[in-house]
Amino acid sequence: MIDAVRAAEDVARTSYGRLLAILASRSSDIATAEDALSDAFSKALTRWPVEGIPDNPDAWLIRVARNRMIDGQRRDAKLAPEDDMPELIAEPERTVPDKRLQLMFVCAHPAIDRKMHTPLMLQCVMGLDAEQIGRAFLVPKATMAQRLVRAKAKIKANAMPFAIPKDDALAPRLSSVMEAIYGAYALDWLETGNDLGIEALFLADVLSTQLPNTAEALGLAALLGFAAARREARICEGMFVPLDEQEPRKWNEPLLRGAQALLQRASALEKMGRFQLEAAIQAVHARRIDGHDMDWRAITQLYAGLCQLYPSLGAQIGYAAALTHVHGPDAGLAVLDALDPKLVAGHQSYHAARAHFLATRGHLNAAISAYDTALALTPESALRAFLAARRLAVVTRL
Repeated sequence: MIDAVRAAEDVARTSYGRLLAILASRSSDIATAEDALSDAFSKALTRWPVEGIPDNPDAWLIRVARNRMIDGQRRDAKLAPEDDMPELIAEPERTVPDKRLQLMFVCAHPAIDRKMHTPLMLQCVMGLDAEQIGRAFLVPKATMAQRLVRAKAKIKANAMPFAIPKDDALAPRLSSVMEAIYGAYALDWLETGNDLGIEALFLADVLSTQLPNTAEALGLAALLGFAAARREARICEGMFVPLDEQEPRKWNEPLLRGAQALLQRASALEKMGRFQLEAAIQAVHARRIDGHDMDWRAITQLYAGLCQLYPSLGAQIGYAAALTHVHGPDAGLAVLDALDPKLVAGHQSYHAARAHFLATRGHLNAAISAYDTALALTPESALRAFLAARRLAVVTRL
């Protein structure tokens, strides 16, 4: 019984987005598909312990959920005879197709508020709930839930097709899709085996395969490949380890080499973009696996380019950190001081970087205060342990 329950939970965790995309692809009715899939998982929890785990759990869930959808449509008197609707999965052993990318492009339709593109994808494809998404976007759970419901209703009302758009319609949607994939990975970047990160990496690889001549799709796959390659080295004994202090022998070399190859293919297309620049920064760090020293001047130049192309807070803080390695802490502090105080007030990495620069400069009391602010903004235990250790090192210098 325990094995059956775990099997249902595993499928729910790893296949939710794939199954939802299949169910919603014919009707564009995501909300109804969600209800039907939830019902199918509930049935699995009661029937699998008795009947045994099916040979193809995904196909079983699709069939049960689809029957639920058919019954609901019959009750509404809106369904043609069942013979007119062929089964999605004819046999239990048949491989279940993957329509997640198509679902993501639906969520990025221009008729939907652009601010909702990424939240909608995070829920429908990645399986996050309104509370998790609201927390990531600093929006109350109830507000986010209402916005998600409205977006799904618009998809249904407009019968938006599940397909990867072509030509001029591709570019604006592709940007939102890549942002969602990147955002999903970033949400749990400190985890060592999280399914969300694995899912994001898989989708980035699929996207780069589907769009092999799109430089930014290749750049995103490279960026996540570099990040995934360092997963096992990112935390040591419960404490976060900064990238430049990680042990290269702990990196996943096949993943890293694959990321390098993807970045080379992207660069050959000569259409530079944000994800390629971020991947290029990671590629400089990755050279340590071959015994090279850190080239902070190259990283500084890449961050300068990133700040021009995509002037985010993260890029500015990264530029400040790289500049400090080349020109000292005053240079980094000057970059941070130029940022809008209102924008950085609740930004954890800003205060952590500032604390480090101040400590290096010898302004110990100011550094401790900045570490305190950073710690107050840090929920992740491994990162808290790292910041606390850095703070303690400053305190011992007083």
